[in-house]
Amino acid sequence: MLVPIFTLKLNHKINPRMVAIGKYDGIHPCLTAATQAGKVFIHNPHTRGQRPAAHRLSQSTQDNDISLLNINQAVSCLTAGTLGPNTTGHTLLVGSQTNLLAYDVHDNTDIFYKEVTDGANAIVLGKLGDIQSPLAIIGGNCALQGFDFEGNDRFWTVTGDNVRSLVLCDFTADGKNELLVGSEDFDIRVFREDELVTEMAENETVTSLCHMHGSRFGYALANGTVGVYDRTARYWRIKSKNHAMSIHAFDLNADGVVELITGWSNGKIDARSDRTGEVIFKDNFSSSVAGVVEGDYRMDGQIQLICTSVEGEVRGYLPASKEMKGNLMDASVEQDLIRELSQRKQNLILELRNYEENAKALPGVSEGESKMGVIPANTQLQTALSVRRATESQRAHIELNISTPNETIIRAVLIFAEGIFEGESHVVHPSAQNLSGCVRVPIIPPKDIPVDLHIKAFVGGKTSTQFHVFEITRQLPRFSMYDLNVDPSAVQPTGKVTFSINDRPQRVVMWLNQSFLLPEGIDSPDITFTALRGGGLLKINMQPSGEITLRTDDIDLAGDLVQSLASFLAIEDLQAEADFPIYFKELRATLTEVDEFHSVHQKLTAAMADHSNYIRNMLVQAEDARLMGDWRNMKKRYIELYDLNRDLINEYKIRSNNHNALLARLKSVNQAIQRAGRLRVGKLKTQVITACRDAIKNNNINALFKIMKAGTASS
Repeated sequence: MLVPIFTLKLNHKINPRMVAIGKYDGIHPCLTAATQAGKVFIHNPHTRGQRPAAHRLSQSTQDNDISLLNINQAVSCLTAGTLGPNTTGHTLLVGSQTNLLAYDVHDNTDIFYKEVTDGANAIVLGKLGDIQSPLAIIGGNCALQGFDFEGNDRFWTVTGDNVRSLVLCDFTADGKNELLVGSEDFDIRVFREDELVTEMAENETVTSLCHMHGSRFGYALANGTVGVYDRTARYWRIKSKNHAMSIHAFDLNADGVVELITGWSNGKIDARSDRTGEVIFKDNFSSSVAGVVEGDYRMDGQIQLICTSVEGEVRGYLPASKEMKGNLMDASVEQDLIRELSQRKQNLILELRNYEENAKALPGVSEGESKMGVIPANTQLQTALSVRRATESQRAHIELNISTPNETIIRAVLIFAEGIFEGESHVVHPSAQNLSGCVRVPIIPPKDIPVDLHIKAFVGGKTSTQFHVFEITRQLPRFSMYDLNVDPSAVQPTGKVTFSINDRPQRVVMWLNQSFLLPEGIDSPDITFTALRGGGLLKINMQPSGEITLRTDDIDLAGDLVQSLASFLAIEDLQAEADFPIYFKELRATLTEVDEFHSVHQKLTAAMADHSNYIRNMLVQAEDARLMGDWRNMKKRYIELYDLNRDLINEYKIRSNNHNALLARLKSVNQAIQRAGRLRVGKLKTQVITACRDAIKNNNINALFKIMKAGTASS
């Protein structure tokens, strides 16, 4: 359990998820957090009276223990830690949507200030793979970038969508750190340097990640879900109506195993067992939690858990001593436990009463038997999945048919499936007039991912008042929204990807049967589908030589198919040739727009610099006129200043709109590189991504498209 040991009230609001602890002089831990108006505050109660030198850092007028760092941009992420090889103190890293600042707080100097085109939504500091020096790794607009202590770009790769969370941990247990990336496309991806090791699909944006121990890590989603993974296996998860603002691993009961600490949007702090998710400690703030960190803030040799709220309240906690543990269970936790046990008792009593009523009814026959829900011994739940095309009244969908083999009826069906139904569950409750032994449920998967359907059905007789609960799990294949029935007049796809495998056609047929909803008897890998979401065709063809051609105009679908087949056949490295004329034409137009937006950005920046210099001169002239009593000239200069300032604001708005448009185009370019990589597997995938980036850096557009098509720059 945790014992609260100190509380601070800081006169600064704190931005959520932007809190860190740094030892900037190598000795004293300082609470650091981003606040409003582009500032970062550093709370240092250990060296009172030492005022900072005048540079970026200034003393707060509200609190002598707080220094303010002016970033002059909205802060999007920050962290602190050891970056340089020979530095004694920690480095403060602050990211915005355009720049990354590495700052030496102790010496009050910039270490480096880098422009980051893709922005910085999340940041992590540490060692990655075989790279010797620690890296400041930022995640932004579908891209990951790592800088060393000199500001050199040492690591770069692309990921599927905007990055929201990062953490380093030894995921593969090889003694080296991998990078875990949570993004807005609901995936958690694991990178061994720039090689994608694996990915786990969730059902909402991954907002937070934290390393627990070994290969175990915690995660939080935008819909209020928190949980724990061990590698790719999910241990547990819970879902709340509130949002998890910060998660952190901390050993609160001194048993050598860390618990998952979560700070919530309603101000609650809770600690959960890493094995079961059971709550073992709770506390509450009066406002939303901003961040949870740890450090020896009292300088007494004991590590405290430090929790902060958005209103600037800070609390420190220590693990309880063994003697105190038995008396530290929070009263509200005890009440919750009593309430839960009482509810369980009521449920068991009700269930026991039902059994007793059934036992009384069994010696009798007919009506009593029927009303008490007695059903034939051969009753079972049967399920079937089938593809259904769109009609005038209903969208294209997968139909789940749930039935019983005899005269029993299905009174209600509950289906639990991640990422398909709103709230993850769906209840079908037929009216009393429409009761039968068959229920049909339309399912529309939003993405091509395999989904486990956990089905519970109430089954009984036609006049039953009590029902038996049947449970069954059925998996929806990954590519279920593809129909074998093809319209002869459908437009043939122009895009294709071709690769060769050393495997029998029967193995490809096995993959098709596992990944698609197919009728029995498919024995050839040559097959054509209609995509129910987009309406285009998908054609799969395999030559006797082992050459496979996938024809589709959807490059994302082609990448998913390549990755799925390679995983099924355990292919480690796979080269492919690809051509997607429609997509590549759009990409070429996007790259042209990127150049245009870059050009406009440079012109606007130069114009704003000229205007700024002109304003300085005008201000000097106006003040000279004022001091000399030349009121007519002073008024004239201030009117000109007003006009210049208005023009400057308008130029800033144009520049801001141009920057947002540029970011959108850059995101498309990064996604294009990611898509080109997904058409290959293993080292060849990494090579394609690296070569594409080099081509873009060198502004060699023709080489970029050659790489995307052939997989290498030389072809």
